[in-house]
Amino acid sequence: MKLIKVAGAELNQTPFDWENNKNNIIKAINLAKKENVSILCLPELCITGYGCEDMFQSLGLLETSLKVLFEIVEKTEGIVVSVGLPIYYQSGIFTTACLIADKKILGFVAKKYLAGDGIHYEPRWFKPWPKDLRKKIEINEVKYPLGDYYFEVSGVKIGFEICEDAWVPLRPGGELASKGIDIILNPSASHFAFGKFEVRKNFVTDGSRAFGIAYVYSNLLGCESGRIIYDGGTIIAANGNILALGERFSFKDVNVTTAIVDIEKIRMNRAKQASFQPALNEDESMFISHKLKFSSLDFLQMEEKQPIAKWEKSPHHKKEEFVRALSLGLYDYMRKSRSNGFVLSLSGGSDSSAVASLIYLMVNFGVSELGMENFLKKISYMTSLSNVNTIPEIMKNLLTCAYQSTENSGEVTRTAAKELADAIGSKYYEFNIDSIVKQYVNMISDSLGRELNWKDDDIALQNIQARTRGPSVWLLANEKNALLLTTSNRSEAAVGYATMDGDTCGGLCPIGGIDKAFLREFLRWLEKDGVNGIFTIPELKYVNEQIPTAELRPKENKQTDENELMPYEVLDVIERFAIRDKKMPLDVFLQIQNRFKDKYSQRDLKKWVIRFFNLWCRNQWKRERYAPSFHLDDENLDPKSWCRFPILSGGYKKELDELNLIV
Repeated sequence: MKLIKVAGAELNQTPFDWENNKNNIIKAINLAKKENVSILCLPELCITGYGCEDMFQSLGLLETSLKVLFEIVEKTEGIVVSVGLPIYYQSGIFTTACLIADKKILGFVAKKYLAGDGIHYEPRWFKPWPKDLRKKIEINEVKYPLGDYYFEVSGVKIGFEICEDAWVPLRPGGELASKGIDIILNPSASHFAFGKFEVRKNFVTDGSRAFGIAYVYSNLLGCESGRIIYDGGTIIAANGNILALGERFSFKDVNVTTAIVDIEKIRMNRAKQASFQPALNEDESMFISHKLKFSSLDFLQMEEKQPIAKWEKSPHHKKEEFVRALSLGLYDYMRKSRSNGFVLSLSGGSDSSAVASLIYLMVNFGVSELGMENFLKKISYMTSLSNVNTIPEIMKNLLTCAYQSTENSGEVTRTAAKELADAIGSKYYEFNIDSIVKQYVNMISDSLGRELNWKDDDIALQNIQARTRGPSVWLLANEKNALLLTTSNRSEAAVGYATMDGDTCGGLCPIGGIDKAFLREFLRWLEKDGVNGIFTIPELKYVNEQIPTAELRPKENKQTDENELMPYEVLDVIERFAIRDKKMPLDVFLQIQNRFKDKYSQRDLKKWVIRFFNLWCRNQWKRERYAPSFHLDDENLDPKSWCRFPILSGGYKKELDELNLIV
C-alpha cells in the first residue's frame, strides 16, 4: 500500500502584488507541511495573479515573477509544489505550472488550451503550447524542461491539466492515463458563476473515474482584480469518489485542503478498466524523475472528508451563492482599493436596499469566519475602526447612507430607507435637495426664456433630480475616502433605465449582473428566511411592500418602473433571448408570445419587444460608462468583460420592420 497525502490550496491573490502573493504561497506551503502533505497544487498564475491583463506583455512583470519563483523554491524543502506563473519563450508568452520538489525546479508544464470566450481573453496575452512539444528554457544560466512533460517523484507519476485543459472535449487527461499517470494536478483560475461549482465537481470526479487516477483541483479565491470573484473550492477525487472539498467564499487569504490517496489502489482500479490502453513506444524523455522521501502515513488516517457545506444543499442555493459571492467581493474590493468603507444613496427601493443589506451580511460573514480581531486586521488601514469592538460599531463606521428627497419623494420610501439603515446599523443622513433642483430648473428656464414644464420637458425634469443627488454623495465619499456604490441592476442596464451622472455615480456597481426579479425575490427571502435562518432583516418589509418606482414625476402621475418600461418578468425574458441567445426581434416575439400568451395581449408583447430593442441599441453608450460590476453568470451585460455591442448600429431597423409586417 502506497499512501500519499495531497492537497490543493485556495489563495486570495492580487495582480502583481508581489509580497502579498508570495506570502500567501509560502503560507500555503507551510500549512501543507504541518499537515504532512507530500504534493501541493496551487492555483493558476498564482505568483502574478490571473488578472494582470495587458501587463502580461510587460517584460518587467515576467522577470519579477521569475525572481519571486526562486524565492518560493527555497521554501519547498521536503515537499512537491506546483506554482503558476507566465513564462516567455521564443517570442511567446505561456501560462505554466512549475513543479518544484525539495527546493529543486523539475520543469514547467505549459497550458495547451486557452480560454477565449466570455470574460476570458487569454489568447490576447498567451499562446497555446503544442501537444508533444518538449523544449529547454534557460533561466539564470540553468536549463529547465518546458512543455508537454510528465513527472515521476519517488515512483509516483504526476501530470497536469491546467484550468481550461479540463474543459475541452479532448482533454489531456486521457493521454495522461495512458502514460500511467497516478495524480493529475489542475491549477485553475476559475471564476464564480451560479451553479458552476457543480460543473467543476463533475469534471473532476468524472475525470478521476474515466482516467483511473487521483485528481487535485485548486482555485483562486476572492475578488482578485475588480470584476471577477473566485470562490475557491478545492476538489480532490480518486476513482470517481470525492475525497475532500475546500471551503468556498472564504474570507481567509489562504486555505489548504488535504486528502490521502492510495496510489496502488488507483493503479489496480485502472488495470481493471477494459477500455484502458497503455501508450506504446513510450518516450521516456517526457518524464522528469526525482527522488524524494514522502511523509509516511498511517492507514488509519484514511478518512473521507465531509464534502458538502449545509447551505449548498439548500433549496435557496442560488441566493446563498449570490450573497456569499458578493459579500466576499465587496470586502476584497474595499480593502484592496484601500477605501474607508462605503457610501450609498439609499432611496428606499429594492436596488439600493439590496446593496446595503449585502454590506451588512459582508460584515457578519467576515466576523463570523475570521473573528473580530482578524476581520479588522485585514482592514487596519481604516483608522476609524481602531477602537471598535462590535458589529454595530463596524457598520456605523463602514457604511454611510443618504436619503435625498425632492417634492416628488414619498413617505413610504423615506420610511423604508430609515428603517433599513437603523436595522443594519449604518450611518444615515437625510438631505432635501429640492431647492437645489429648483435652482437648476430656474437657471435653465431663465436662459431659455420660458418655464420648463412636465408636458414638454419630462425627461429633463426627471433627470435633473437624479443628477442633483450625485454631487452630495460624491462629496460624502470624498470626505471619507470611501467607495461610492451605484445601484443599477441588469434589467435596467439592458434598457438604459438610469440617469448618467445621477444614479450611476460611483466606483463599483455590485448588483449590475443581477436582474430585478431575482433581486426582489432575494429581498423577500432575506426579510423572512435569511441566510441559514440566522441573518434575517425583517425591516426589509418596508421595501418589499412597495411597487418599484423612480419617484421622479409628480405624485399624481403615480409613476412606476413597469409602466415606464414593461413588466420586469417580460423584460428579463426578452433580454435573455435577445442578448444571451442573440435572437432576432421576430424570434424573440414568438418565444415570449408562447410563454406569456395567457397573461398579456399579443399587441402588448409586440410593443414591448420593439421597445426593448430600441432602448437596447440606443443605450449602449450608457453600458460603456457604468461602474464595474461583479460577474455572476453568462447573462452579464458588461461590455468590458462579457457582452460587446456597437455603440452605433443600424438599430435592428430592418428586423423590427419585419416584425411589424408579420405580426
